[in-house]
Amino acid sequence: MKLRNVLAGAVGAVGLTALSNRVLASKADDLDPALPVGDQETYRWRGFDIGYTEAGDPDDPDLVAFHGVNAAASSHEFRPIVGHLAEDYHVLVPDLPGFGHSDRPPLLYSASLYETFVADFLADTSEDATVVASGLTGSYAAGAAREADVDSLVLACPTDHSMGDRSVLRRSLLRSPLVGEALFNIVVSKRSMRYFHADHGYYDMDNLTEETLDYEWQSGHQPGARFAPASFVSGFLDPEEDLADVLASLAVETTLVWGRDASVTPLSFGRELADAGNARLIVFDEAKLLPYVEHPEQFVAVVGGEYDDVEGDGWGTHEDVDEAVDIEIDGEE
Repeated sequence: MKLRNVLAGAVGAVGLTALSNRVLASKADDLDPALPVGDQETYRWRGFDIGYTEAGDPDDPDLVAFHGVNAAASSHEFRPIVGHLAEDYHVLVPDLPGFGHSDRPPLLYSASLYETFVADFLADTSEDATVVASGLTGSYAAGAAREADVDSLVLACPTDHSMGDRSVLRRSLLRSPLVGEALFNIVVSKRSMRYFHADHGYYDMDNLTEETLDYEWQSGHQPGARFAPASFVSGFLDPEEDLADVLASLAVETTLVWGRDASVTPLSFGRELADAGNARLIVFDEAKLLPYVEHPEQFVAVVGGEYDDVEGDGWGTHEDVDEAVDIEIDGEE
């Protein structure tokens, strides 16, 4: 009798989990355009339809922006700056394979796949581009800059490590059709995403809009949404080569932009990268991992190299040194 009750309870739990997954999936609408300006285009790459936004005058210099990687990642994260950038650049902003408006097939996503995608997208769509990239994707962009036609790099809190050692078990669990889907639904719930943003994304949570949270929820509940993040949380999207070594090998002007209060990739790591790669380091006060979201106008000025021409709160001074430029925004160092 007890065994029968246990089995009945297990069947009931499975049924409730499946029902919950279906209900959440049914609430997800088709994604709206990620960005407020430009046209939604498609780039065909190795069997993927890659969604990307094109904005600005095609006769202006090219700028390509690659979003970071997280459970609900997409090009939507560049919403605060894309309009400003399009005033001076021909802007191209793709969704990485497995995210946003791009196809999300159930592949075993890897760092090499993304490294190849970034290099191919740059080669096929741009010329002599300024490249903006965030987080883990900063490593992919730095690697691509060895061969691609890149004028300069602007990397926001780039990293070459994310979730620790690789775990096939963790990846398989999150990819599984019932339990994995349920676990992923918890991760991309608004409550969880708000927690992650407060913990390491935003310095000031007033900068997290409901529109952004709604878009992330919708993106995180699209068909196939869990497969690329499954590789991310299990460590399979970390590149093989150290980012410091890659930066040291580049002959491309590189600017690192850091939030002083970043904890996942702390400022100390940024200083090590700047020293190793002879890069300019720009530090924003009152920011964590998303300085371009919390200080969009200042970030756009950094992209354009307008450090001396900007006025307003939040800007300090900078000093040129032999091996790097260390600019503290709102800082005292």
